[in-house]
Amino acid sequence: MKTNYHAHTHRCNHAEPGERRYIEAALNEGFKIFGFADHVPQPYTDFRSGMRMQPDETADYVQTLCALKEEYRGEIDIHVGFEAEYLPTLFDDLLRLLEPHPYEYLVMGQHFLDFEKGGTYTGAPTDSEAVLSHYVDQCAEGLNTGAFSCMVHPDILNFRGDESVYRTEMRRLCREAKVCGVPLEYNLLGLGTHRHYPNPVFWEEAAVVGNRVILGWDAHAPSWVEQPELETRADAFVKGLGLKRIETLTLIRPHARS
Repeated sequence: MKTNYHAHTHRCNHAEPGERRYIEAALNEGFKIFGFADHVPQPYTDFRSGMRMQPDETADYVQTLCALKEEYRGEIDIHVGFEAEYLPTLFDDLLRLLEPHPYEYLVMGQHFLDFEKGGTYTGAPTDSEAVLSHYVDQCAEGLNTGAFSCMVHPDILNFRGDESVYRTEMRRLCREAKVCGVPLEYNLLGLGTHRHYPNPVFWEEAAVVGNRVILGWDAHAPSWVEQPELETRADAFVKGLGLKRIETLTLIRPHARS
């Protein structure tokens, strides 16, 4: 069964517009489930991000997708979610911001550590073992909230240092994800655009741990889901390592802690 829980909209400022275009492309390719998880509107106080929707766009995002969910019912299952960094000091405020809206799930996509302004961008090359350990610690803390249905591109941390240290830390992350019951996404956008992820070394450690894996298209354009060869390559890689591929997620809608 063809499924995807990771697609974006124009509100993140780096994806093509037209939610309906994504859905029609998914239908043409035989998808049965298609989830949107655009970059969440983090509740910054003195900073405006240029790579995510703003808080005042949240209602339009959810309402637009809920309407399409109903329109396409019986043809394809549309799901409404968000991709969020776990930022400890903002997380409860984020959940309170989202609470009034009928969204269905969060996925963790840890693009930044701490605050985006002046914080650490995880895709930047680094040989700092302190940054690597901080990434794993913060992701592990987020996984233990029980708020996330999946961790997308878990290998986004672009570590260029000692491979043995990387393996040790990422095995720790994989173990935490397994204990928490959170599947890991093998990212097809990274695969197709030759990014530093998916990182084969990371996935070798995931195979040792025995994590569950789901493929994620990370679609920023409708045409992105019209590349079945990417799924073929990813499926062969995952199965070659003996990893268990799953097709559907248990959707978790978290609530703010009082």
